[in-house]
Amino acid sequence: MKKIFASIALAGFLATGVFAEPNKPKSIIHIVNVKFKETASKADIDKAIEATGNINHPGLKNVWLKTIKNQLGPNLTHTLVMEFENEESFKSYTDSPAQKKWYEAYIPVRAESRTNDVTN
Repeated sequence: MKKIFASIALAGFLATGVFAEPNKPKSIIHIVNVKFKETASKADIDKAIEATGNINHPGLKNVWLKTIKNQLGPNLTHTLVMEFENEESFKSYTDSPAQKKWYEAYIPVRAESRTNDVTN
């Protein structure tokens, strides 16, 4: 009887797609690793991070604002992530009004940053 229940449980587990391959979306993930200026106030840093969450650009699907784990060392203290729907929306973001508006809050407090862009 235990074997029957185990078989039924395994079949249900497999049917849920638990062992299915992960999705490989064509969206573009734009990762910004940042060190803010030592002279920047917490309020100004919070304002820059909040401004990231308020970017309004066609094709910008998701943003991540909170760094949970940082293995970049002391030079880069925050990670901001933006997901663009596709390459076209990502490319059109550069020098767009939305990027320029974000830069008003971000650039004055940024000491340095490194970016990575990832897709499939």
